[in-house]
Amino acid sequence: MEHIRVLIVDDHPMVRVGLQHCIASHKSEVEVVGEAANGREALQAVESLRPQVVLMDLVMPKMDGVAATREIRARWPTIRVIALTSFPEDAYVTKAMKAGAAGFLHKDVEPSELIAAIRQAHRGEAPLHPQAAQVLLDSWRDAPAEQIAETSDSLSPLTPRETEVLCLLAKGRPNRAIAQELVVSEKTVKAHVSNILSKLDVRNRTQAVRRARQLDLIPRLGFSDD
Repeated sequence: MEHIRVLIVDDHPMVRVGLQHCIASHKSEVEVVGEAANGREALQAVESLRPQVVLMDLVMPKMDGVAATREIRARWPTIRVIALTSFPEDAYVTKAMKAGAAGFLHKDVEPSELIAAIRQAHRGEAPLHPQAAQVLLDSWRDAPAEQIAETSDSLSPLTPRETEVLCLLAKGRPNRAIAQELVVSEKTVKAHVSNILSKLDVRNRTQAVRRARQLDLIPRLGFSDD
């Protein structure tokens, strides 16, 4: 069985050791391929090690986890990032998910929950701590319309590229057509579609478009059914 390759990113050595220990008991299916102490080191490690899942602390020196997540998702869209933090505040949840994180867990997560989250992320699903999920949904639902329209730092959980893909999905475009229109590979399109389904917590494209309309993710960006 192929191992799930995991990179651990946290500025506290003891946290990294603890995560290593949690994962070690499942070494037959999950393998820690490296560690990093800040966002800059994380980018270097991803470049050389190419993990499949990154466990990303959000509050770090030099480059924080939100910025690192955004850069990883832009450069390596197939890599899944799970945000780990001790802070349940709204800003951390929404910023991490907007940056492209596949999921969000508190650092006090049980070992079994951590392994399950890694499996979920690797499968293209979105592991979310219940409290984080509620915060995220409340943020999308309660955001004032003028705030959404006037700020570029909106509460959309999707990256700009994922939004482009979503709009083309809403127009019925298949992966090949989307790849041609955006000048990317079909593999990249599939990765974006997987991220969209995960972030919107849906099973297929039709549900994704429906959920996006419910959350006003498409209209707020000027999409029309032409």
